[in-house]
Amino acid sequence: MSKRISVAQLKPGMFVADLGSDWMSHPFLRSEFAVKDEAMVQKIIDSGIHEVYIDPARGDDVADAPTVEEVTEHLEQEMIKVATEPVPERKIPAREEIQRAKKIHGEANKIIHDIMKDVRLGKQVKLEQAEPVVMQMTESILRNGGALLSLTRVKNKDDYTFMHSVSVCALLVAFCRATDMDAATIQLAGVGGLLHDIGKVKVPDRILNKPGRLTEDEFKVMKCHVVESKKILSETDGIKETSIQVAAQHHERHDGSGYPEGLKGEAISHMGQMAAICDVYDAITSNRVYHQGLVPHEALRKIFEWSKFHFNPNLVQAFLRTIGIYPVGTLVMLESGRIGVVTEQSETNLLQPALKVFYDTKKMVYLTPAEVDLAKSFGHGGGDKIVGHETPEKWGIDPLKFL
Repeated sequence: MSKRISVAQLKPGMFVADLGSDWMSHPFLRSEFAVKDEAMVQKIIDSGIHEVYIDPARGDDVADAPTVEEVTEHLEQEMIKVATEPVPERKIPAREEIQRAKKIHGEANKIIHDIMKDVRLGKQVKLEQAEPVVMQMTESILRNGGALLSLTRVKNKDDYTFMHSVSVCALLVAFCRATDMDAATIQLAGVGGLLHDIGKVKVPDRILNKPGRLTEDEFKVMKCHVVESKKILSETDGIKETSIQVAAQHHERHDGSGYPEGLKGEAISHMGQMAAICDVYDAITSNRVYHQGLVPHEALRKIFEWSKFHFNPNLVQAFLRTIGIYPVGTLVMLESGRIGVVTEQSETNLLQPALKVFYDTKKMVYLTPAEVDLAKSFGHGGGDKIVGHETPEKWGIDPLKFL
């Protein structure tokens, strides 16, 4: 059973079971390894990591350290406190927006692909290509954010860089909208999100498309994409500072452990802080050859945990309310033993979304998909509650088919 300790408690002879950090922010080839010497401890500290999980069964113990189960329970309770606050209203149901959202999502992927291709050939970014599709994404999110955001988890390894850019754009637009920013600022944020990784065109393909974890030297080269993104956008006609901030600061961290400038706290722009949360959330929920993506609920819990050091805690809470503890498209297990897909967020309680249930694990039979609204009482379409999440891979289904 893993335990969480401060890096100040980490000693040679212990076994690190998890580095307590998103995989993009540290140079280690593995997140599990034996701590052999003080130099390794110092390397972990220098990486900006504050807490790690150790496995007492494979190394030395810290007797009074909390177990992973105790940490998880505490984080869940903290998230529940946030979950009872109101969320952004929607104009139409997700099922009415999903087809339109799919079309916009596909168009956005094509546009960022074309923009990156042009920049790779030495051409300048043309904002007139990016701005219309950002506006379409914003309008979709205003109608129902859950529809477009549910598509951000759909990626393939060959187009990851492009699809990640579209996802960060959508997440950031939704985030800005949920925090009551004006339309002009939301548009600038969306442009920044769509173009935030434009500097990756300067990263060698052997590193950018490597089917495995990067070495330390490769990691250093990859980190340069942020500087390149800022440079490319700064030379773009008509670009605004807000959009540049997204690209220049999405890898900065609240405790100063980020890059490229090591900015700390309020030295990071408000938009840069928001972009960092969106970027990490999308990355850790994405499947890669060397990294199995987390389900949304687990990813949110991790970001909530990391907000003690790496992110602005208030913004993390606002982000959680933006997308929901169980976002649209999430597969969940109910107390009744039924399995369902989240189809809509409750406007008053993120723990009580609407679902379509399709399987009964107690009777081991598939059900005719039926709507369940957990915000309603028993006998009125509710009377059940979520007890955990499930993975689509386990059940061999595409959750989006239920929307």
